[in-house]
Amino acid sequence: MGIIKKFVGPSSKYNKNIPYTYIAKVKILDRDDALFNHYFSDTICGLLEYLSEKNILPEDVELVGCYKNKEIPIDKKYCLAEVGNWLERPQICHSLEEHYKETMEEQYKGHVELGECSYEDRNRDGSGPY
Repeated sequence: MGIIKKFVGPSSKYNKNIPYTYIAKVKILDRDDALFNHYFSDTICGLLEYLSEKNILPEDVELVGCYKNKEIPIDKKYCLAEVGNWLERPQICHSLEEHYKETMEEQYKGHVELGECSYEDRNRDGSGPY
């Protein structure tokens, strides 16, 4: 990794058309809507992989794509396999790509457009809870 890239980060992080990070909000208590644990990843596939490793069930999670000045919810149904567990890479990428082609909703953009992932230069590690 070049010294400049090490300090400024991946170039896709500066693309304002795609989220710079993804957040999973997981309720801590069923009776309190204000308490959440937050999990992060630079990619949606990395976040879902991390949630799966931590045995965090989809029904307990809200997914959000974060842009510079806004957060946009991501509908979980495009992130789930038929049996209800998290999709894995590359299935998650293809699911979001297909949904984007149909709806043109910005939060689903960039996953595998024309065979190349817009997030290819990013770290797919997850982190949390915070």
